[in-house]
Amino acid sequence: MKIGIIGAGNIGGNLTRRLTVLGHEVSVANSRGPQTLAALAEETGATPVTVAEAARGAEIVVVTIPLKNIPDLPSGLFDGAAEGFAVIETGNYYPQQRDGRIPGIEDEGLTESRWTERQLGHRVIKAFNGTYAEDILDRPRPAGEPDRMALPVAGDDEPAKESVRALIEELGFDTVDAGGLDDSWRQQPGTPVYGLRAGAAAVTKALAEASPVRKAEFRG
Repeated sequence: MKIGIIGAGNIGGNLTRRLTVLGHEVSVANSRGPQTLAALAEETGATPVTVAEAARGAEIVVVTIPLKNIPDLPSGLFDGAAEGFAVIETGNYYPQQRDGRIPGIEDEGLTESRWTERQLGHRVIKAFNGTYAEDILDRPRPAGEPDRMALPVAGDDEPAKESVRALIEELGFDTVDAGGLDDSWRQQPGTPVYGLRAGAAAVTKALAEASPVRKAEFRG
């Protein structure tokens, strides 16, 4: 599968490492330009590209950059992507720590992913936002293993969600359907499932126990 990754930080870098090992054709981009990705490219065999080129031909595009930088992505970002492509967004809203106050989230009550979807102009699937980056490398397990972790996945586009869930399963994790994007507050920072290292039953329980009231440390 051809996969484009926008963002080469902890999550983007480790997804690049795992996906190339699994045989996927990965293009990776960051804000500083492909010349800064030479070491990652040499390590993994991924192709370093500009952000504008990352989605070309991609069946799945991963957007894993700070929320505050989403509006700065180039227009026409998904031009040339494969028909029926899916977008994974891994973002979290950290208003006090990083992103500043985002009115759409604070005043309109949009979930982080719904706000991101509006900025991108394309449906998104929320995944990996509460996953420790090191777990992508260290915690994959074969299906059926008792310590195999499960990740929540939210989104409104069911075919895209199924594609993303299949990819996560291939990476070595179970998945739990966390509902649509308007339900994705259940996996935002400060919720019981955020950062949870557990199986499907515990993840399902944590999602059900989430409160829609954003904790003070995650409000602008």
